[in-house]
Amino acid sequence: MFFLGNYMVHLLATILYSCIMGITVFALLEVFKRPNDRQNVYLKGLLLLLLIHSAGELFVYSGAFVYAPNLVGVHGPFKVLLGPVLYFYAYASMSPDKGNNKRMVVLAISGPIIVLLGMLPFIFMISPAEKVALALPSTRDPELWKIAVFTCFFTTFVFIFYTLFYLIAALKLHDSHRQQLMERFSEIEQRSLDWFRPVLFIWGAVWLMYAVEFSLGALGWRWFGSGILLPILEVIALAIFIQKALSQKVLVESDKGVPRVNQPNQSQTRAALLSAEKMQLIASKLEHAMKEDKLFLQDNLSLNKLSESIAETENHISETLSQFLQTKFFQFVNGFRVEEAKKALQDSDKLITSIAYDVGFNSKSTFNTAFKKVVGHSPSAYRNLLLENK
Repeated sequence: MFFLGNYMVHLLATILYSCIMGITVFALLEVFKRPNDRQNVYLKGLLLLLLIHSAGELFVYSGAFVYAPNLVGVHGPFKVLLGPVLYFYAYASMSPDKGNNKRMVVLAISGPIIVLLGMLPFIFMISPAEKVALALPSTRDPELWKIAVFTCFFTTFVFIFYTLFYLIAALKLHDSHRQQLMERFSEIEQRSLDWFRPVLFIWGAVWLMYAVEFSLGALGWRWFGSGILLPILEVIALAIFIQKALSQKVLVESDKGVPRVNQPNQSQTRAALLSAEKMQLIASKLEHAMKEDKLFLQDNLSLNKLSESIAETENHISETLSQFLQTKFFQFVNGFRVEEAKKALQDSDKLITSIAYDVGFNSKSTFNTAFKKVVGHSPSAYRNLLLENK
């Protein structure tokens, strides 16, 4: 730390937030080169908000606020949009619906308005000189300090509420997306955006810590990690998110699993469609297709391809799998693949990766996960057990 006149400058935080701004700018330049589809539009919006947020933090930590005190807190209303726009990015990435839930949009817009209303006393009742004076305990006016503290706590509360609400909504969205994919595809790794869930938890932890540190700062309390740990975590979180988001392929509509808004849930519409005799017939066809025709050996086998093979509709197959066989398409197909892999592990010395591809998996990680879930051991551990028992 060093001092700009009488005011403290956090050197490390200044450097780190400058890095965040640089990373965000480079990511924005990359996204602007891409097609202007919904997913990239929301990604641009999210990156712009992160840029505004980091610029606002840099403005304070660098001590630049002494030259333009009226700009202090200007980024506050924009921060409340971080959670909502992350949710809308997820929605654009995972849902075939080309519109957004109007209630979610209205709620998102209300956040900045509420924050702005809460900031009005700070904006209009405190002069620029008085705002600068609030930075030091020796020069601050106690009554004006109460207004500043109220503003900090109010905006922080709104930020926490909106961020938590939309992060939870995004988690539910991802869960629904993944479940829907498992009803239609035997390979979901490239479609499921599994990286999104841990990223949500990372951002949630970072933004919660931001709210806590912001509140402590408003009370004048400091700890050894103030101005150090938070910007470091933000750099890490941003780097992970940008790397994953930029490498994520835009999914076509048929690869998105979440039903359209107000569309009936498929399991509800299937319940009364088929008789037990019809489901038994379809189950027999499915078993024949797997055991005799070995359709599971096809990589990227989908519900649509299976439907064409056994001359039954996708809805009827899904109904049979969920209601009669108590499973999903993903588990059904990969169960046969795992059984085939068990035979190959016992009867051949092939590499495990080769066996995974031979039985229909197109990813070793997916194969390992599916195998361990069914067998209880990893493929390598299972092979070792077979060798020990010989």
